[in-house]
Amino acid sequence: MSFSTLRRFIKLAEVKALTTLSTSEIYRRLAADAFPRQVVLGPKSVVWIESEVLAWCDARIAESRVEAA
Repeated sequence: MSFSTLRRFIKLAEVKALTTLSTSEIYRRLAADAFPRQVVLGPKSVVWIESEVLAWCDARIAESRVEAA
C-alpha cells in the first residue's frame, strides 16, 4: 500500500457507498466509538481516511466469518 493511499480523504457520500450504511447509522456508530473518526478540515468540512474505513469493512467481514463458523 502506498503512502498516498493511507492518506486519501473521502467525504460522507463515499463512506456511505463503501459501507452501505445510512448517514444516521454512521453517526450513531461514531457516537458509540464503533466507527472510524472523522478528520476535521475546517469549520464545516469533515472527511474520513479511506484506509481506515476499508479496514473497518474488512473487520466486519472477518467477524461475520468467525460467527458463521
